Amino acid sequence: MENIWIKVKNSIKKQIQNQSFRMWIEPVEHLKSNNGCIVLTCPNSFSKTRVLSHYGKLIESEIKKISGNGYKLVVEVSKSTCNSSKKKSSTAQISLPNINANAYGGHFLRKDFTFDKFVVGKNSDFAYSASLSLASRNNSSQNSLFLLSKTGMGKSHLTQSIGHHILSEKPSEKVYYITAEDFTNQMILAFRNHSIEEFKNKFRNKCDVLLIEDVHYLSGKERTQIELALALDSLFETNKKIIFSSCYLPSDIPKLNDKLRSSLSSGIISKIDPPNFRTRVRILQKKINNKYYISEDVMHCLASELTENVRQLESGLIGVTAKSSLLGIPIDLKLAESVVKHIAMQRTNITIDVIKKLVCRQYNISIKDIVSKSRKQVIVRPRQIAMYLSRMYTDSPLQAIGGSFNRYHATALHSICTVEKELKGNSPMKKQVEFLCQKLENSEL
Repeated sequence: MENIWIKVKNSIKKQIQNQSFRMWIEPVEHLKSNNGCIVLTCPNSFSKTRVLSHYGKLIESEIKKISGNGYKLVVEVSKSTCNSSKKKSSTAQISLPNINANAYGGHFLRKDFTFDKFVVGKNSDFAYSASLSLASRNNSSQNSLFLLSKTGMGKSHLTQSIGHHILSEKPSEKVYYITAEDFTNQMILAFRNHSIEEFKNKFRNKCDVLLIEDVHYLSGKERTQIELALALDSLFETNKKIIFSSCYLPSDIPKLNDKLRSSLSSGIISKIDPPNFRTRVRILQKKINNKYYISEDVMHCLASELTENVRQLESGLIGVTAKSSLLGIPIDLKLAESVVKHIAMQRTNITIDVIKKLVCRQYNISIKDIVSKSRKQVIVRPRQIAMYLSRMYTDSPLQAIGGSFNRYHATALHSICTVEKELKGNSPMKKQVEFLCQKLENSEL
């Protein structure tokens, strides 16, 4: 039967993409055949799920075609892999009390940001495959990955999933998860405290896996770019794994030196698009996870109307459950529609000009003011907010947004990043932006 499996693999190889074959089918081995079943083994549970869901029917069809018999397909996780993992786990338990165990942790990885919690669709299939491949394989010639997507599409989930997977397989690996902004702040602090050599050593020599998010925040920060580029050179030379994430392609990030831009572009660049309807429904089902009952009609209502990103979808789900709990009413279609009404964005009516007029009206300035060269704070702040809202509510590229305000795209990116940074705290700007978002979403223009 093993010879039949070899023929089946060769046949499947001709029918699917080379990368998919190498990643999912090639590692699958024949274990045994009895009682009308063929038992195959995969390296880990992630591979098992993927093989069954995406290639199960194809494998069964090819087995029947080549052997002439209809075997029932059974896929198991390789026992050798399991035993290896157990040994690693027991070793990790011994080293847990070590006081330096968290020395390289950076930000804590979210417990729920793992591969098995990520819902894969056509929008994210390649990004998921590339992330899992990078996390699973050793001594690969391709150890760099750049995850590209707008906010709320899942790039942080995949980035942290890589960290979780590596730590589960190799607990002793030094995985460092950090944002580009925090990298900058740590470097500045190291200079102030005369500990820059320690900072350099941490990233160049004491890091096995670097997960660095929002690299577009490095725009215009020349000293930080130089230091990061040097650190990346050291990591590349020692075959370490590096994962970047951003809302922008390396080529679209302004004021970035050529050396760093080249490093960011050196690996696989994988884009995550908005999920389609079927994927949105599956995301909702995953989030619900039998915690409460939501009818198919309600789920379809949320999935049909909340189409922008995963965060918006989660917001809708939280909205219906919270409203149901607080008001003591059932989660039905009427409730879902009332929640969706306040969340769904009427993007067809929202343009940069509409945003300009709304912002100018709220801040009592003129259109002439907001596109002027003025650097007065009473003009600069509204202008920055308007650029941020333009990026959030329209599909216009940075060049178009900058041009609409008589600015270069580098200035537009700086303005957007400035607003995003302030929104992370409880600054007055956060309330102002939330108020303007509500106006736009409720078509109060």
